[in-house]
Amino acid sequence: MNYIPNVIFALIMIGSLWFFSQNVKKIIRNIKLGKKIDRFDNPSERWATMSKVALGQGKMTVRPVAGFLHIIVYVGFLLINIEVIEIIIDGLFGTHRVLSFMGGFYDAMIGFFEILAFGVLVSCIIFWIRRNVIKVQRFWKPEMKDFPKEDANYILFMEVAFMFALLTMNGADQVLQQLGAEHYVKAGSFPISSWLTAPILSSFNDITFLTIVERGAWWFHVIGIFFFLNYLYYSKHLHIILAFPNTWFSKLEPKAEFTNLESVTNEVKLMMDPNADPFAAPAEPAGEPETFGAKDIFDLNQVQLLNAYTCTECGRCTSECPANLTGKKLSPRKIMMDTRDRIEEVSKNIDTNGKFVDDGKSLVNDYITPEELWACTSCNACTQACPVNIDPLSIIVDLRRYLVMEQSAAPNELNMMMTNVENNGAPWQFNNADRLNWADE
Repeated sequence: MNYIPNVIFALIMIGSLWFFSQNVKKIIRNIKLGKKIDRFDNPSERWATMSKVALGQGKMTVRPVAGFLHIIVYVGFLLINIEVIEIIIDGLFGTHRVLSFMGGFYDAMIGFFEILAFGVLVSCIIFWIRRNVIKVQRFWKPEMKDFPKEDANYILFMEVAFMFALLTMNGADQVLQQLGAEHYVKAGSFPISSWLTAPILSSFNDITFLTIVERGAWWFHVIGIFFFLNYLYYSKHLHIILAFPNTWFSKLEPKAEFTNLESVTNEVKLMMDPNADPFAAPAEPAGEPETFGAKDIFDLNQVQLLNAYTCTECGRCTSECPANLTGKKLSPRKIMMDTRDRIEEVSKNIDTNGKFVDDGKSLVNDYITPEELWACTSCNACTQACPVNIDPLSIIVDLRRYLVMEQSAAPNELNMMMTNVENNGAPWQFNNADRLNWADE
């Protein structure tokens, strides 16, 4: 009978890790739906970028208040979870504070974790106030409704509950140690719970009751961690994991530098080659001809799909977008959210049918309208603002390329400009011979 809690813990842990691994496989499969792209060049620069932006939170502090609070939560999330190692060992083998043999270092470590936990608790409360009471504008844009709106609140509630459970567990543990309860070794330093939770619990001079409180908080904390691990797939907080590969694979070239379509580049080079035979028939492409631009997620590259999964929905991109600020429908955050929604729709299609069956939908028109795409000024403010180096502009440009080169669906003003370039060699509707007439006026 003494082993039943350990068996239950092992089953919960194995089940959680299995479910998490299935979701990881699904994410990898979905990202591979995109086109391959070579982003393995300059590994030293890529490691440096990842260390600075993802690990070092280099772009978060541009907005000092939110950045400082986020760093507290981020550091707390990383370091407090070191204690999970001890929790797993205790849960599997029925021990209690198995790492307490480290003596003074263990006491200092637990004390530091408590201070961090309190910092996370306070930061999450401030974040909730900013989002729901002060109502920071970027959290209340039109795309932030239904689940995307509530997701952040769910996470904040979970974080607060987990940290409070941790402090309650430690507070009860401290009182049980003082009462000399069996199994509760005297270890750890509790600078926060000793004044936050322990004084209340110490009024209950009942070892059985305090043991139930300590064990209840322990189970709530550990089951909450496993639940949170598997909630990540459905949440914007997937960036906790994906921010690292996303920044590693991010674009190293100048952010505003556009890519050229290889097929078009080769055709232009052939046209400019004086040794090329102008009457030679063009080579037939192998397989299906390449799509110009992107109509659906299959036409985007794998890094762009990774970007969609990594989006934190923080809205910094949209709050910096000049088109959005002037009332246009474009929201770079919505572009990323729509791309992820389309990926998930395709994913469910594959899960149901074993392979993708054409559903008559596409990313352009069904999710993202041409009006949104043509509102973009290509200023690159969204990419510059993103704290994890997501590049919404690259998706916008690829979708616009499809509208122009596949559907000839550019705005009239742009069509006139391209016609003038083709006929007159310039954007203006003047003959080459008339270009300098202004000088004689």
